[in-house]
Amino acid sequence: MQKPVRWGILGAAQFARQFMAPAIHAAEGAQLVALATSSSEKAEPFRAFCPDLTVYGDYDALLADPDIDAVYVPLPNHLHVEWSLKALAAGKHVLCEKPMTMQAEQFDQLIAKRDETGLLAAEAYMIVHHPQWQMVKRLIDEGAIGKLAHVSGKFSFDNRADTNNIRNKAETGGGGLRDIGVYVFGAARYATGQEPDEISARIRWENGVDALAEVQAQFPGFSYSAYVSIRMHPYQEMLFHGETGVIRLTAPFNARVFGEARVELHLSGLEVQVTRFPADDHYKLQVEAFGRSVRDGVSYPCPLEFSRGTQEMIDRVFEVAQPL
Repeated sequence: MQKPVRWGILGAAQFARQFMAPAIHAAEGAQLVALATSSSEKAEPFRAFCPDLTVYGDYDALLADPDIDAVYVPLPNHLHVEWSLKALAAGKHVLCEKPMTMQAEQFDQLIAKRDETGLLAAEAYMIVHHPQWQMVKRLIDEGAIGKLAHVSGKFSFDNRADTNNIRNKAETGGGGLRDIGVYVFGAARYATGQEPDEISARIRWENGVDALAEVQAQFPGFSYSAYVSIRMHPYQEMLFHGETGVIRLTAPFNARVFGEARVELHLSGLEVQVTRFPADDHYKLQVEAFGRSVRDGVSYPCPLEFSRGTQEMIDRVFEVAQPL
């Protein structure tokens, strides 16, 4: 039996506590062994399901631990590149929360370090591991809805009351585009295998962060529209409209949290085929896929080059956007 991939987490972020630490703990072939945090109080919830957890008071000490194989980085956005590079330099495989970088060109440093070390480095883009997205990609590839004409994406939540949230602070890389734009942009790229030719956008700014972004784009063969907001009622949806049918995802990005994941295939004659995914945990599936790549050399479904392409799209939106 192969040894499990031994994981450490840099920082006791709420997201790590709620989603990724439990996913690592539950994943086949993975073992959560260490956490770095200066707060013993914040470490306690992690110990609840991992009582033998080693807790380090600083990040460098965790990276120096020879018994850790891989590091998960859920730090504030502006620290992702720095600590991902440090982890690679320390000989650790890296899974970093999105957005992994602030600008697309920063991926070049990460790709170079990955190639130099021979380690796996990836952005935690969990949706590509969910079977609903693998199904959608297959349906589009097979022509289930005919020639694709339009793709639309919507993702919103409201955090205006949480003034200390890093998403509300420009200095920590806040705003909606970097936080959730990666989903509506990357999902379209993943499902279709295409890149945008033209982009236009409008952004409403609040205190230096994008509170609402409306985006239009032209991909080879189809048009695209999307909005993302951190100032609207929570909602998410992806829709792929073809000449002979429509694919709709009801919980495309936060399956189980936002609601049951369903893929609706609307065909001619008002026929609707619904496929439900009630139990799939894409965080756990992500950890398991990462482990297979580390242990067995299996190709990872979301390489840094893919993540760079999504960040390029975000960068272009910022460049061309008009005020809203």
